Amino acid sequence: MSSPPVGAHVQGIDPLAEAEAVGADVIQLFLSSPQGWEKPAEREDADDLRSSDVGIYVHAPYLINVCSPKPNVRYGSRKILSQTCEAAADVGALAVVVHPGHAEDGLEAGVGRWSRTLEMLESDVPVYLENTAGGDNAVARRFDALARLWEEVQGATTAVEIGFCFDTCHAHAAGEDLSDAVERAIAITGGIDLMHVNDSRDPAGTGADRHANIGAGTIDLDVLRHMIRAAAAPSVLETPRETDALRADVEFVRAALAG
Repeated sequence: MSSPPVGAHVQGIDPLAEAEAVGADVIQLFLSSPQGWEKPAEREDADDLRSSDVGIYVHAPYLINVCSPKPNVRYGSRKILSQTCEAAADVGALAVVVHPGHAEDGLEAGVGRWSRTLEMLESDVPVYLENTAGGDNAVARRFDALARLWEEVQGATTAVEIGFCFDTCHAHAAGEDLSDAVERAIAITGGIDLMHVNDSRDPAGTGADRHANIGAGTIDLDVLRHMIRAAAAPSVLETPRETDALRADVEFVRAALAG
């Protein structure tokens, strides 16, 4: 069996050239501002992206929070998530990755809003929920909360394919024991559909979502290798985008998968 594809999050100005520069099999990009509510614009390179051998993942804007008890935030989040899924389908994306968010009125209320969101959402591409690094009342920071969220979304009446994206830096920031974090995540979700491989600038348990290039942070490299092999999933580096460093990060993941 061939190894899973490995790639990187790119700026997205010329995604295929950026992929070639770092030796990526797959790429991840934003289709609109990560900090905005704007509808993604049509891309002039959509045909090229659809026909390319490079696999494409789309990351939804960070502001999305369908768990919010505030109607304006929740409705706006559902709208931009739907628009992002539509734009992702237009470029032939493999999936849309989204942070599950947080609920000021508690976990149970928050996860219930996710099932309602999925019942309303129409998407031709899968939606991958990602574990998050920190935040009060986060619905996917600690694995006990992730388990409750997963139970809820699996029970939703929806035609949307739901998957799981595991972020190594986020698990570290959340204070999870990384030695068996992948195995515990798989026990909850049934599998890892995409791996975000990131080192962390900060110590474990701080809740700080600050990525570092591999070996330049605080995650033990042997533990990181173990997580990569245990997940055996397509991997995307979200590390700082200096070309040589990012290429080295991609090669680290390939070497880890090769065992």
